[in-house]
Amino acid sequence: MQSEVVLDMQGISKSFPGVKALSDVQLTLREGEVHALMGENGAGKSTLMKILFGMYTRDCGIIKLDGKEVELNGTLDSLEHGVSMIHQELSPVLHRSVAENIWLGREPVKGLLKLVDHDKMWADTKGLLERLDLEIDPREHMVSLTVAQMQMIEIAKAVSYNAKIIIMDEPSSSLTDKEVGHLFEIIRKLKGQGVAIVYISHKMDEIFEIADTITVFRDGQYISSVPARETNQSKLIKMMVGRELNKMFTREDHTIGEDMLKVEGLSLEKRFEDVSFDVKKGEIFGIAGLVGAGRTELVETLFGVRSKSAGHIYIKGKHVHIKSPDHAKKNGMALLTEDRRQSGLSLMLSVEDNTAVANMDSYVGGGNLLEVARLKKEAKEECKKIRVKTPTMTEPIGNLSGGNQQKVLLARWLLTKPDILFLDEPTRGIDVGAKAEIYKLISMFAQEGKTVIMVSSEMPELLGMCDRILVMHEGRNKGILDRNDASQEAIMSLALQKH
Repeated sequence: MQSEVVLDMQGISKSFPGVKALSDVQLTLREGEVHALMGENGAGKSTLMKILFGMYTRDCGIIKLDGKEVELNGTLDSLEHGVSMIHQELSPVLHRSVAENIWLGREPVKGLLKLVDHDKMWADTKGLLERLDLEIDPREHMVSLTVAQMQMIEIAKAVSYNAKIIIMDEPSSSLTDKEVGHLFEIIRKLKGQGVAIVYISHKMDEIFEIADTITVFRDGQYISSVPARETNQSKLIKMMVGRELNKMFTREDHTIGEDMLKVEGLSLEKRFEDVSFDVKKGEIFGIAGLVGAGRTELVETLFGVRSKSAGHIYIKGKHVHIKSPDHAKKNGMALLTEDRRQSGLSLMLSVEDNTAVANMDSYVGGGNLLEVARLKKEAKEECKKIRVKTPTMTEPIGNLSGGNQQKVLLARWLLTKPDILFLDEPTRGIDVGAKAEIYKLISMFAQEGKTVIMVSSEMPELLGMCDRILVMHEGRNKGILDRNDASQEAIMSLALQKH
């Protein structure tokens, strides 16, 4: 017997200036169901969920909660109707406690003066965290937590509203495998309590492990809803992209030449120690390891974001001292950062400005005047080349999907015409279609005789794209695997190697 329908959305449409985000889409959600919402970036998944959470107003269509038609005019309205949302991009109040973040704006009060009842807030938070098996101190400031712990606090906050429906937008993007396992335990507990979960993710293995039903959107349109047990990965990809991706990892033949970058004994205090390797022209070089291995810190040090404590760096045989990102750029380097929102994008600025910003010096002509026409032309060409979906180049980049924001960042750095391109989790939070496009661009870059150094937590990505893979564990270089010798087992064996 099927459980009761808690949500029914029919005929939902939504347009923004220059783009139709949703066209006559639908979604039905049942009590105690984990319902995966899938599609490429820009398919309309997050737009529909923002309508359900009261962040956007639909142009037309009907929303029913527990069989009754409702109007959701803001997030407070949705919360009062039992709908809560965990956003993909976290925005905690960093210098406040865990408890203060969870109960922000609805703190328990006491007495005639309505003062915050801190004792009750600590106790309520402690009970909530224990209920979810989270070993985090309610008084701990958010700034001292890891990104994964912050994600878990967001989940606890959503649960604290006693919601009937919880929307989870890429909840595992910053979690380790162990933490994902804990997340799934929490989801199963909520499911047992009759809570319905909308789960948005690009990770196929997660979808098939946790979801009961899968709904696919493509280009703002509803494609299909299927029980998870009645489909498979290849069928799902075909529904999402409208074609089969038989060759996900595009690797064009590329000639590997002489040394481009050589690293000797590089160290960063308390992060990594005595790391040495060399990378050739035309090579795609991977860096693997578990969370905390020091991979991001290594590329940030090479790019001058962090100051090395020891070691030497050589580019094309010349000893260089990379003191800042500007210095790195002048030495032909570019870095696509792991966290696009925190360290990459200016969300209020346009797609055009975000694309051109790293190359701005080259557009300053005689009399220190900005060559605006050339800037606009080259930014547009670069975005067109990598198929960025945007209504116009003047659109605020914050209005684009996560995958398209990532593509703009890639366009930004390709515009600087670097010789060495560092990519830190280049396909994090990106759908399968966009991934295939980015892999093709990486391969083309290497084909031109340039060097790619790619940090990734996705082993199939590293195995599919890289010529060699450096494996790190707790800040140490544990070995370099040639493409022919590399496997998931070989990488994990080195990544877990203590000595």
